[in-house]
Amino acid sequence: MSLKIAFLASETEVAQTARRTLVGRYGDVAPERADVIVALGGDGFMLRTLHATQDHSVPVYGMNRGTVGFLMNDYSEDNLIERLRMAEEEVINPLSVRATDRSGKTHHALAINEVSLLRAGPQAAKLRITVDGRLRMAELACDGALLATPAGSTAYNYSAHGPILPIGSDVLALTAIAAFRPRRWRGALLPKTALVRFDVLEANKRPVVSDADALHVADVIRVEAWSEPSIRHRLLFDPGHGLEERLISEQFA
Repeated sequence: MSLKIAFLASETEVAQTARRTLVGRYGDVAPERADVIVALGGDGFMLRTLHATQDHSVPVYGMNRGTVGFLMNDYSEDNLIERLRMAEEEVINPLSVRATDRSGKTHHALAINEVSLLRAGPQAAKLRITVDGRLRMAELACDGALLATPAGSTAYNYSAHGPILPIGSDVLALTAIAAFRPRRWRGALLPKTALVRFDVLEANKRPVVSDADALHVADVIRVEAWSEPSIRHRLLFDPGHGLEERLISEQFA
C-alpha cells in the first residue's frame, strides 16, 4: 500500500522548489488525510509544522531546506518512500505556558523547545522562582532565565550553558542567562512533572519579556510552565540519525 504524503514547505524559494519537485514525483494530500507529513525548511519551520498539525496525530518527517536543521533529515529527492518506511519515531511533549502581563491579561501557548524570560531594559531582571508551590529562589538577578524540554535543550538552553538532556529523560532544564546574583548559579534539573513559576520583581523598573515559540509577551509579571503529556509530537528520523544520537553527538562537537 502506498503512503499518502502531505508536503509542507517554508516560504523560502529553495523550500518551495523542493516541494514542487517532490509533489511531482510522489503526489500530495491534505495533512488531515496523510499517513505522514514531510516538512521542508529549517528547525523554525519544523516547530511551526508541529504546532499546526498537532491535532492530526500524524508523524512528521523533516528534510532540511534551511540552515541548522537539527530536527531535520538530510534532503534528497530519491527513495523517499523507502526512507519514510524505515524511519524511526521519536515522541516529544511540549511545555504548556501561561504568562500574565502587567495589565493582568493572561496568554497561553505551547512551547516545544523552551519558554524564556529576558530583561527588556538596561537593568538586570529580578526573578523569583517557585517549583511545585515551594519557593526555591527568592531573588535571581540576571539577564533572564529559561525552562527547556529535552528536545529544546540543544537550542537556546545550550547556548546559555545549560545541560543537554537525553531525549527520553523525564527532566526539564532550568537555566539562568548571565546570572549576576547568585553569581555562580547556573540552573537546575527538575522533574518533568514540575510546575515552575517565575515572578518578575520590580516589574515597573526592570521590565521583562517572555517568549514561548511563537508567543511573545511584553511587560510580563508572571510565567508558569509545565510539561504537557497529553500532547505528543511524533517526529521521524532516518535510522541512526534520531534525536537521541544527535543529542549525544552535539556534546562532542
